[in-house]
Amino acid sequence: MRRLFVMAAALSVVASSSFAAGMGVSFEWGPTKKCFDSKSPPIVLSNVPAGTVKLEIKMIDQNASYNHGGGNVAFSGQSQLPYGAFKYKGPCPPSGTHFYKITVKALDASGKALASGSATQPFSKK
Repeated sequence: MRRLFVMAAALSVVASSSFAAGMGVSFEWGPTKKCFDSKSPPIVLSNVPAGTVKLEIKMIDQNASYNHGGGNVAFSGQSQLPYGAFKYKGPCPPSGTHFYKITVKALDASGKALASGSATQPFSKK
């Protein structure tokens, strides 16, 4: 029984570390020109796992703990999501510069998360 428990724990560590390795996500504001621009910024992806059919994207203002929403995008092997790939409530700090975190989850056909990654960028009111 103990041997079975140790094997299960080892498999759990391997599974979680492969998930933890995650995928690469980066973005620049690029064409985002104004506060509350409803078009998402361009996002670059790497190491998206095989079996991914959908990407779930969310953005949080880390200074204000404000959820700006996000969207879902069908995945067919692309390494970039263009400006406006989904609609959301764009950044608009009340003053100064805020830091915005975009998180992307790779989902399989059943909706199971295969991997995730995130990136953070500053944005100043324009």
